[in-house]
Amino acid sequence: MTETVSPAVAAPEPGSQDVVYRHKLTTRVTHWINAVCFTLLLMSGLQILNAHPALYWGEFGADGDRAFIEFFASRDGDELVGHTRVGPLTVTTTGLFGVSNGSDGDVRAIAMPSWATLPSFRDLATGRRWHFFFAWVFVINGLIYVGASLINGHLRRDLLPKRDEIKPRHILQDIWNHMRLKLPKGEEAKHYNVLQKGAYLGVTVLMLLMVLTGLTMSPGFNAVVPGLLDLFGGRQSARTIHFICAFLTVAFIVVHLAMVLLAGPINEIRSMITGRYVVPPEDKS
Repeated sequence: MTETVSPAVAAPEPGSQDVVYRHKLTTRVTHWINAVCFTLLLMSGLQILNAHPALYWGEFGADGDRAFIEFFASRDGDELVGHTRVGPLTVTTTGLFGVSNGSDGDVRAIAMPSWATLPSFRDLATGRRWHFFFAWVFVINGLIYVGASLINGHLRRDLLPKRDEIKPRHILQDIWNHMRLKLPKGEEAKHYNVLQKGAYLGVTVLMLLMVLTGLTMSPGFNAVVPGLLDLFGGRQSARTIHFICAFLTVAFIVVHLAMVLLAGPINEIRSMITGRYVVPPEDKS
């Protein structure tokens, strides 16, 4: 299976739109399943974090161990103040982390806001059920995507950078183009640029780490594959890495959506639904 431009759209008439078949069916379906899964995993994961909103480094995270990352509340007179601490740095995050409105609208000490958790009220058992179910859907969907990408050549052809693309000069030029919001057009728009390739490969690594660290937190899985505990430095370290990867993936999604808006949301989203992409014409100069 190769992803080629069909003859019907490969050679547009002068003045007509240049339309290419950009995404195969498996890429489109797994993309949208992945989007739904990650959203539900993030929200249910934040519900789980609410049960103990502190992240440690090591095996136990108890006996007076100082948290590496912590979300907490304090009182300033009659007022609740939310805080987020990362290492030695503590910032006030009232209204978002530490203190926010609960599902009933009342201000309360809670690590994650109710609008960001699944369910919106405190319910660890339900959050865990949602998380574990969609974690396996996420894994199966990922395996299908990777398998299809290997078979149809999507990984080799579209995602792996070519030798010329990894030269410092080429990378710096691509960074400079993005800083100027100079998006690719014409023939260049038909292929991923080196920053896109790096971002997609990078987020794939983040998702793999999330899966592995999630499995590391399971005592049952540790009995089968004990080496993961050593690899990640303990169950609490795995939990910390798990959430850091999740937050980094959220950062990737924010940038990804911003680029979709800048590139033309209708054309970009349509290509991920139908597979067909209208190539932006090159500027005439």
